[in-house]
Amino acid sequence: MLRRFRRWALDLYERNLEREFSGVPSHIAIIQDGNRRYADERGEGPTAGHREGAKTTESILEWCAELGVEELTLYTFSTENFSRPPEQREGLFDLIESKLKTFADEPEVHEREVHIRAIGQTHRLPQRVRDAIDYAESKTADYDRLHLNVALAYGGRAELLDAARDATTAVERDELAPEEIDVDEIERRMDSHSGSPVDLIIRPGGAERTSNFLPWHANGNEAAVFFCTPYWPEFRRIDLLRAIRTYESRQQSWRRTRAQRALTLLRVLGSDDGLRSRLRRQVGEFDGLDIEDDPAPERG
Repeated sequence: MLRRFRRWALDLYERNLEREFSGVPSHIAIIQDGNRRYADERGEGPTAGHREGAKTTESILEWCAELGVEELTLYTFSTENFSRPPEQREGLFDLIESKLKTFADEPEVHEREVHIRAIGQTHRLPQRVRDAIDYAESKTADYDRLHLNVALAYGGRAELLDAARDATTAVERDELAPEEIDVDEIERRMDSHSGSPVDLIIRPGGAERTSNFLPWHANGNEAAVFFCTPYWPEFRRIDLLRAIRTYESRQQSWRRTRAQRALTLLRVLGSDDGLRSRLRRQVGEFDGLDIEDDPAPERG
């Protein structure tokens, strides 16, 4: 009875959260943290924790598709993970290979038209994992409803360094003029170049850092960040909804700040009374206030 009541209460809370949204982020990026600690607390090996985390990965893909998220990037294997003990690496490679193939053959992936793509220094991965990547990418290449980016052998600083070196080499070969190196040129040379700006980063597991994850796409876009304590295998739909609520609050704060700055500037310039009135109303709506229009300034 108690379990049914808790499930009913959670369902009600989820529905209330969804009703608060005016929209969802276009691009969500997730650091799948806490798999090993989840396993340790249960007296199991790291591979068992990663297997449980893979179940959450399947669920998150379904939830994002239902909510209308357009792009999802999952931090699955970082460049730092290569320093783990060989048996742990091999266990992870086995799981990644298996899941990529399973995802590529999953009927729901094709029904939802999910495009799977790997980003990172994939040449450093074992051949069997690279073959699985090729299989998943080729099976879903024609889809574009939901883009799933799997970050493998990925590191944000390494990606930026590689792009800079690539541009420098192009200049040395007279393939590129120095003045042609701009934001678009650097982005084009990055592993994740076809990804859109990140709107929201989610990190479960209790740590409050983004760990070198998509710095170009996230920091440049000033992405909202949501940290939570459940380990990745324990992450629930309600945690995703809470993260989206954080994103919504951040967006509202940005819009309010921009309107306030514009209003201040117009006051200084003494411009357009009608525009100033509209901006004041906009700021008032964000703050939940009923703000009267400024009186017309005296003209001398």
